[in-house]
Amino acid sequence: MSDRPIKLLLIDQDPIFRLGLRVALEAIPNLEVTAVVETDTLALQILAEIAQQDPNQVNLVVLEFGNGRSATSQQLGLQLCRQLRVLYPNLPILLLSSVQEQGLLLAAKSVGINGYCPKGTPLSELIAAMQEVADGGSYWLQETEAIITPNSCTDAINRVSLQSSLPFSRLRNNLRLSGITNIDATLAAITAQLQVPGLPVLDRAILAGHRRELLAARWLLNRLLVSSQERQEEDIPVADVPLASSLSSAIQQRQIVPPLLSPGTLQSALFASCVTKFQFSLRNITDIPLEIDIFREDKKRELLYLILQKLADQLDELRAAQIEINQLYEVKNTLIYDLWQAAITYFFGKFSRIKLGDQNIEIVNFLLQNTEIVQRDILNKIPLVCELYSYLLFQTELNIDNTSYPVVSIEAKSQALMILENLLIQVANGVVQPLLNSLADVEAIKQNFYGRQLISTREIERFRNDLSWKYRIKNYINEPKAVFESRYELFVIAPRGIANTSVYAPRNQELEKLSNIPLVVTLLLEFSDAIAPRLKSLLAFVGSGIVFILTQIIGRGLGLIGRGILQGIGSVSLVEKNLRRNSDRSK
Repeated sequence: MSDRPIKLLLIDQDPIFRLGLRVALEAIPNLEVTAVVETDTLALQILAEIAQQDPNQVNLVVLEFGNGRSATSQQLGLQLCRQLRVLYPNLPILLLSSVQEQGLLLAAKSVGINGYCPKGTPLSELIAAMQEVADGGSYWLQETEAIITPNSCTDAINRVSLQSSLPFSRLRNNLRLSGITNIDATLAAITAQLQVPGLPVLDRAILAGHRRELLAARWLLNRLLVSSQERQEEDIPVADVPLASSLSSAIQQRQIVPPLLSPGTLQSALFASCVTKFQFSLRNITDIPLEIDIFREDKKRELLYLILQKLADQLDELRAAQIEINQLYEVKNTLIYDLWQAAITYFFGKFSRIKLGDQNIEIVNFLLQNTEIVQRDILNKIPLVCELYSYLLFQTELNIDNTSYPVVSIEAKSQALMILENLLIQVANGVVQPLLNSLADVEAIKQNFYGRQLISTREIERFRNDLSWKYRIKNYINEPKAVFESRYELFVIAPRGIANTSVYAPRNQELEKLSNIPLVVTLLLEFSDAIAPRLKSLLAFVGSGIVFILTQIIGRGLGLIGRGILQGIGSVSLVEKNLRRNSDRSK
C-alpha cells in the first residue's frame, strides 16, 4: 500500500452526511478532502478547474448515486460515472452508497467504478477501501463481490431452464417478456430523466443515445425471440430456414438498413470530445481579436458549455419534430438565432437586471435589441452549419476540403469537431457583441465577466476599436479574399488556446453576389494573379539589364576614371620630386 496522501472529491446530495464524513476524514493523516459538492454539474466544473491548474489536487472521487433511492438519481449517477471515465480515464472512483441492488452494482462495476462500500461501513474499513482504490486497486466487499459476479445472471437463467418443464418455446417467450419488461422500465426511467430541466449537455446526449439503444434492443428482442404464430400475426413471412435468414429476409422486405452508429452515440462521442477540449486554455492565440477575449477564462468556458447544452436541446427538438434533411437549409438562420437567443437568456439570466444611469433595465431584453447587427455581422456568416446538423441528425457524409468522409471515420469526427468548435465560438462572440456595444463600461459587468487585463476604460475602448477594425478588414478584404479562394476560416480549440484554420468549400454563389469594394478586391486579386508572373519576368529582365549597365559599363567607366586619376596623381608626385632635386642642385 502506498503512502501517497489521498486527495478526494466527495459527491453526495445529503448535506448532513457530507458534513459528518468530512469532519471524520479531516482527522485522518495523509487524507485531504479537496472539495465537497452536491451536484454532478458542480463536480464536473471543479474537476475541470483542477485539471487546468494542478491535476494532482484530486486522486480519488467518492460518490453516491444521487439520493441513492430513486431510479432516476441512480441512472444519473451511472451517467456521471461514464462521463468521468471519458474525461478522466485514470481517476479512481469509489461508490459509497446505500444502494444494494444486484443489477445496479453490476452496472456500476461495468461502467468503470473501482470500488464499493455501503454507507455505514466502519471508518477504518472505509479508509482502507479509499487507499486501495486510490492506489489503482479494486475494493469490493466479499458479499458484494459474490452478488455481482458476472456469471450470476447466466447461472440463474440456466437454473430456470433446467428446472422448468415447459416447452422451449414457452421458456423463450417468458425470457422475451422478462427482457421487454426490464427494457421498458429502464426506458421509462431514462425518459423521465430527459425531462429534468437543466440537465447537463453531456448527460442529456448520453441518455438520448442510451434510449435509442434500448429501443433497438427491444426491437431485436421482439424479432429474435418471437414465436412463429406471432410472426404470422405481424404478416412477417417465415420460411423453413434458420432464424437468422428469416430475420434478414424480413429486414430486406421492409427495406430497413440499420445505421453503423446511432445518431445519439455519434453526437455523444462528438460532444464528449468537445467537452474535453474545453479544459484546454481558451486564450486567443490568433492575430484576429474575438469578442470573447474580454471575458475571464472561467466565463468563456461557462458560456461555451451553455451553448453546447442548448445545441443538444435543439437537436433533440429537431429529432422529435422529424425534420427532413432538405428543410435544414430553409431554417438554418432560425436555428442559429434561436441558439444565440437561448444562450443570452440563460447565460445572463432571464430576469437579471442592471442599473444603467437612473434606470434599472433587464439585461436580456436590452441585449436582444441588437438582433439585426449580430445576425448581419456574425450569426449569418457561420459556415458549414447545415453540414454539421445533417451529420448529427441524419448521419450524412461530410464533404469538406474537397473530400467525402464516411460517417464513422476518424476524419469525419475530426472535421465535424472543427465545425462544432467554430459554431460555439462564433455564437459566443454573438452573445458578447451586444454587451460590448451597449454595456461595455458598466462596473457590474466588468466585475462579473471581464479579465483583469481588460478592465480599465482605456483598455476597453482600445479593444472595441480593434474589433471595429476587424469587421472593416473582414468585410472589405478578408472575406472577399476567402470567397475568391473558395475557403472558410474556422476558429478551433487547440492545446495552446483558440487558433484558426481554413477549409476548402465551393463559394461560387457568394462570389457572384459580391459588389462595390469586395468586388474590387477580388478583381485586384485576379489582376494580380494574371499580371504577377509577367511582371516578375519583366522586372527580372529589367533588373538584369540594370545590373549589366551598372557593372559592365558604368562600373568599368568609373574604374578607368579612377585609374587615370591615380596615375595622374602619381605623375604629379614624380614631377614634384624631380623639381625639388633640381632646385637642390642649383643651390
